Amino acid sequence: MKQPAAITTAIFTTCAMLLTACGGGTNSSTNTGTNATPNSATNAAATTSISGAIPIGIALAQTSNVALLGQEGFVGAKMAEKYFNDKGGINGTPIRLVMQDTGGDEAGAINAFQTLINKDKVVGIVGPTLSQQAFSAAPIADRAKVPVLGASTTAKGIPEIGDYVARVSVPVSIVAPNSVKAALKQNPNIKKVAVFYAQNDAFNKSETEIFQKTVKDQGLELVTVQKFQTSDTDFQAQATNALNLKPDLAIISGLAADGGNLVRQLRELGYKGIIVGGNGLNTPNLFSVCKALCDGVLIAQAYSPEHPGEINAIFHKTYVNQYKKEPAQFSAQSFTAVQVYVEALKALDKKTKVSTMPIDKLRTELNKELLAGKYDTPLGKISFTPVGDIVQKDFYVSQIKMDKDGNNGKFVFLK
Repeated sequence: MKQPAAITTAIFTTCAMLLTACGGGTNSSTNTGTNATPNSATNAAATTSISGAIPIGIALAQTSNVALLGQEGFVGAKMAEKYFNDKGGINGTPIRLVMQDTGGDEAGAINAFQTLINKDKVVGIVGPTLSQQAFSAAPIADRAKVPVLGASTTAKGIPEIGDYVARVSVPVSIVAPNSVKAALKQNPNIKKVAVFYAQNDAFNKSETEIFQKTVKDQGLELVTVQKFQTSDTDFQAQATNALNLKPDLAIISGLAADGGNLVRQLRELGYKGIIVGGNGLNTPNLFSVCKALCDGVLIAQAYSPEHPGEINAIFHKTYVNQYKKEPAQFSAQSFTAVQVYVEALKALDKKTKVSTMPIDKLRTELNKELLAGKYDTPLGKISFTPVGDIVQKDFYVSQIKMDKDGNNGKFVFLK
């Protein structure tokens, strides 16, 4: 049983629920959800089976400073919806994505989850965007016995929230050290390291702990740890404090907007050393924030457009044809999350027609099926541990290369 993390978040979640309205929204669109839906209505509907397309909830950020990440997740999910429906859906029955905007805070995620569970009656949820949001919203789904697949939640303790919480995003403890090792490979003379992190975000607090441990494990000197908020735009004080200590390496754990501005201001103040960005900077949307000064940033990756395999080739080609750029990791992970639901539903449908199952039983059996499955995805071949963490083989490190005009760039994967 996966209970410890759920217990530790129960008090906070209960308080947040008292301050947040539930329900609302319209199917097949992005909504904020404002009308309360009584639990009695949910319980009464639990024995009702699904008719028509099978609804899968997508709870990701479309607004706030987190939208730079959440929008990429929506893109991947919508690509998966079209691809798998074109291939026949669930043994002839299509899926239907129900979109909800979580915004960038816990209240938005709670509201989105409540709406998807109580009003939209989804069979499972992909999301939310941030680990900070997951610690508040995922326990709600777990108590309702609705499967949750995180597509960008990599902080320690996410799958341990409950039996119905899993993720297709590799934990930061596995990925983050790779970028520091890549920096040392590029410059073996690195000795002093400055670390920056967003102290108001659970993921970034988790990630910086991994980065700081890696720095010490590599025998490097951690000369300073500078804190900021994800809503900050001015980092002159933190950057100046760090640069006075003459670091050879700077490591940033933040989101695309704040992290990109910090990269820009470090370079503007004259820092010429290597910069390592965390997973929150792992998006082409970063390019518009720091422009030409993004050049050279190292970021560890859990996805590569070059990964061999038929499904990744299709995903990559479709993305490039539609968006005229290389696909982002968060798009690949959201595509993968929808794929896992589709393949688990297909396997379940062959045993018992999902259209005949009461939704509460369908959700429970779907959760068992998806955790037991093995999947060939754009991320490569994956499966799940008993606790719900992803098992993935291949990881990468990329370096940002910006065009001369500074308006466009790409992630170049290091060998």
